[in-house]
Amino acid sequence: MKIVIQRVLEASVTIDGAKVAEIKTGLLVLLGIVAEDTQDDIDFLVRKIANLRVFNDENEVMNKSLVDINGEVIVVSQFTLQASTKKGNRPSYIKAARPEIAIPLYENFVETLAAEIDNKVQTGKFGADMKVALVNDGPVTIIIDSKNKE
Repeated sequence: MKIVIQRVLEASVTIDGAKVAEIKTGLLVLLGIVAEDTQDDIDFLVRKIANLRVFNDENEVMNKSLVDINGEVIVVSQFTLQASTKKGNRPSYIKAARPEIAIPLYENFVETLAAEIDNKVQTGKFGADMKVALVNDGPVTIIIDSKNKE
């Protein structure tokens, strides 16, 4: 699993002209899933998202986590995070998990994250053409790969 975490002042997801998710201060999480992903990958990333100290404290130092600030979250499934650009100029998405594998993992990820942060997690719609809008705060953008724990 790969995630891109963006600290936001606000974010939203619109599908077919209808806003389906909207948050203020918190995180927008883009999630890319491969067939080999398991509950261990979910648990690792969920703990990181909940506890990553990327929000400013009273001294303007990034010392607070999503849990500390009771921040909001939107999770958007994004298979293009698993793109391979090794050959040629057209990305290959062969590593991305097929929907029959990815959808249950995506749903489990969202449920596990909601339980970890004790807050509702908003989402886009798996496989939909989504318009994602955000005001990146900082900007703070962090990429984490559960298979490459650095």
